[in-house]
Amino acid sequence: MKTCIIIDDEKNAREALAKIIERYFSNKIKIQQLTDSVKEGVFAINKHRPDIIFLDIEMPEENGFKLFDYFDIYDFEVIFTTAYKQYAIDAIKFAALDYLLKPINYIDLRDVLIRLEKKRRSSNADQIEAFLSNLNSDPGNFPKLALPTLDGYQLEKINNIVYCQAEETYCKIFTNRNEAILVARTLKNIEELLPEELFFRIHKSYLVNMNYIKSYSKTDGYKIILENGIELDVATRRNEEFLKALTKR
Repeated sequence: MKTCIIIDDEKNAREALAKIIERYFSNKIKIQQLTDSVKEGVFAINKHRPDIIFLDIEMPEENGFKLFDYFDIYDFEVIFTTAYKQYAIDAIKFAALDYLLKPINYIDLRDVLIRLEKKRRSSNADQIEAFLSNLNSDPGNFPKLALPTLDGYQLEKINNIVYCQAEETYCKIFTNRNEAILVARTLKNIEELLPEELFFRIHKSYLVNMNYIKSYSKTDGYKIILENGIELDVATRRNEEFLKALTKR
């Protein structure tokens, strides 16, 4: 059975989450302590060594992100809880960490717990590293993406991604190091994360970093050649839009 601590400055919010856990997931999670601040949360974590931290983002004295300043080793899973859709949520998504929007409901919590069950715990530190790196960057310009691989997660700088290729329910991401990373996400999932001003879906099977395009040809169909010499087809239905994006650069 997993153990958890809930950190939230709002009494109603932390007690509501505790009631959902006790009612629907008491056979999977044991609540060790409810706390109302980062400071109290740090004491509780050091005392109980929980598996999971439910961490509120917006708190008056220290926001939830300050919790990571108190630890060198992240041997716990973090599920952020917040009532706000804002910049920080994008940073969380890029790091492939989980969050719950308030008011929290049974279905959303169930889905998060299912994902945690499938996750390799050893990858948690990498995800938090990516999150903190992104959080400290300029809003909307996240430098790192946590890629879910078959073995865990691999951190990759977004600017290093040359193109992505669909592989049924998976996706291959090709870097400027001539490395191919098999990712446990669809191409559509990856497309939703990568900045649209930098990446373009030229084909149902290809998502390309525009900075790595060397040339474009309309002889014998529409094609591009990347700086690494790879030749990719541009779908006819995407060609006009692609040319507009290409000439804007």
